[in-house]
Parts: sequence; structure tokens; C-alpha cells
Amino acid sequence: MILRTPEQRFAALPHFPYSPHYLTLSHPAGDLRMAYIDEGPREAPVVLMLHGEPSWSFAYRHVIEAVVASGYRAVAPDHIGFGRSDKLPRRSDYSYAAFVQWLTQFVTELDLKDILLVCQDWGGPIGLSTLAACQERFSAVVVANTLLPNCEAPPAGVADWPGETITAWVDMTANADDLPVAEIVAGVCVNPLNAEIKAAYDAPFPDASYKAAVLEFPSLIPIREDMPGCAENRRVWQVLETWHKPFVTAFSDSDPSTAPWAEVFRRRIPGANNSLHTTLEGAGHFVQEEQGAALAKVVLSVRELA
Repeated sequence: MILRTPEQRFAALPHFPYSPHYLTLSHPAGDLRMAYIDEGPREAPVVLMLHGEPSWSFAYRHVIEAVVASGYRAVAPDHIGFGRSDKLPRRSDYSYAAFVQWLTQFVTELDLKDILLVCQDWGGPIGLSTLAACQERFSAVVVANTLLPNCEAPPAGVADWPGETITAWVDMTANADDLPVAEIVAGVCVNPLNAEIKAAYDAPFPDASYKAAVLEFPSLIPIREDMPGCAENRRVWQVLETWHKPFVTAFSDSDPSTAPWAEVFRRRIPGANNSLHTTLEGAGHFVQEEQGAALAKVVLSVRELA
């Protein structure tokens, strides 16, 4: 069974006037429809924006607007299980490898090239894994409040990984049968979200049966060396350690769960040897929601450099 959120759930989204496009992906349960925003000239350099847990492309609305206004092509997919994309009904339908496979197929079937990758939260591990699989398609990277877990000690990894915040999040969601999506997003922002914005984050999920991906994502974080994704991430790090194209960190000032990873990215990746790194003030975990205009400025400066 495949679940599809009724389109009327997305009526009158605030500051998000974009019409969705769809790519069909093959799956044993049937064809999966992956939704994405695609705005701006098709021949222009691409800015590929990847969301995380439990959000969707709506979070990038301010960045999309700025990117298109600057003459670039803005592409923002919804991972399977999120946003307007189809949802599989069981937690076991989702895996780290499946999310990477779906995105890699998305990038190759749309034949995206000269890509500036922008990734936050789970957009980082999924997007960077896709970059490692097809490096020639990517020209630059901006990482914002994300991570690439490798269960290695410093300086290759983060001290005391995974830490109390992530451990508590994994434990809390492991056996949950529902999650209040909008309240989770609002709870890790430093500024209040109004009712209209919260409704937009809840829109993809008419009820708990649509939330299998939301519920399972935390359990896919490689917090132990024997977990799927850990060895794969170490191979991605090997690719990134040869990456000399622009790589920029744009983390917020109020997200302790990902903050240590900014230094790991800057230390290990040759392309991160630049002066464009920044700390975006006045934002929690969802930096694109709270400081989208500021993040867009960083993205555009890197896009011009690339």
C-alpha cells in the first residue's frame, strides 16, 4: 500500500506559491511519486535544497525565492515519506540506503548538473552520500545544521558521540506510534512559529498512518559502529577528504545537537579552506525556517564562487 496526501491539504500555504513536479520511482509496493519544486531557468546553474526530519521543501521557501530572483534554478525535493511525496506505511519500508538511492535516482533522472548542494539535518547524510556517488554533477556545498555520523573519535569525528540530545531523540521515537510534527519543528526554533506556519508543517500528514518515515528517521542515525550507514559514511568521508571545490558551513548559533560537526567539516574537507563560513544568529535547528534570507545570502555567495 502507498499513501498519498490529498492535495487539498496543501491549499493556501503561506509564502509558498510553487506548483509541485513529480518523478516516478520504482518500488516493490508500486510506483512511488517523489515531489519536488523546480523554479527558475532550466539551463541555469542548480541550487539543490534538501530538507530533514520532520520537515519538507516548504522550509526552504525563503531560500527558493532568493535563488530564483538571482537567476538560478532552485530544486527542492520532498524525501519519500515527507511533504507531497508518497508515503510508505511501515517503518520497515524505510532505510538509510533507500533514501540515498531515491535521491541519487532523482538527481540522475533529472540530469541535474553544476549543482550547489544545500543540506540541513538528514539532508546532509543523504545529500553528501549522493554527491559521493556522482561527484561530477556537483560544484559546491553549503551545509547548515547537519552531520555525517561516522562513530570515529576526534579529530575525525565528534567527541562523546552521539551525546545526550541525539540519544534521547532516538530513544523517544524508537517505539512511538505518532509524533506532533509542527510542535517538534517549533520546539527547536528560538522564535515562535505562528499557527499558519505550523499548519504547513502538519499538512503532509493527515494522521499518524502517514508518519512512518517521520517515526523511523531517528532510528536510522548511525549511533553505533555496527549500524547500517556507519561504514558507508566513512566511505563518503574518504570522498570528501579529496573534495577541493567550495564547501561552506552555515550553522546557526542555537543548535547544540549539530554544532560540533561544523568544525569537523571545516577540518577534514580541503574545499572548506575558505573565508565564507558563517554562524547565522537568531536560529535554532531549522535555520532555513528562521533565517532563510540570511542563509540565502550565503548560498548565493557560494553559487557565484562556484
